[in-house]
Amino acid sequence: MELHWLDQPLTWLYWTGLHVTGWKLIGYTGALMFGGRWLVQFVASRRAGKPVIPRLFWYMSVVGSLMTLSYFLFSAKQDSVGVLQNLFPAFTALYSLKLDIQHRGWRREKAAH
Repeated sequence: MELHWLDQPLTWLYWTGLHVTGWKLIGYTGALMFGGRWLVQFVASRRAGKPVIPRLFWYMSVVGSLMTLSYFLFSAKQDSVGVLQNLFPAFTALYSLKLDIQHRGWRREKAAH
């Protein structure tokens, strides 16, 4: 059985000695985005001088958790623990983003001070 093209090792990374596939790149990017949202929240709170959650936090949460969810669902890994770990954050981030848009409007990017 032939591997899906995203499950095949990336030949341009062979020199590193790492076994990296397209799905792993999607998973890595999602994990970095999901983790990086805390840096966004930290910077926004520091600037505001109080705890705030900018809309970018919710966008990064949604995209990061959906990317890692897709890695665990569709890659050769197909890990149910990873699916559960990313399914609930994706749902809550989508709901929080919806509430943020309803509360502050579509174009409003900064938290009210």
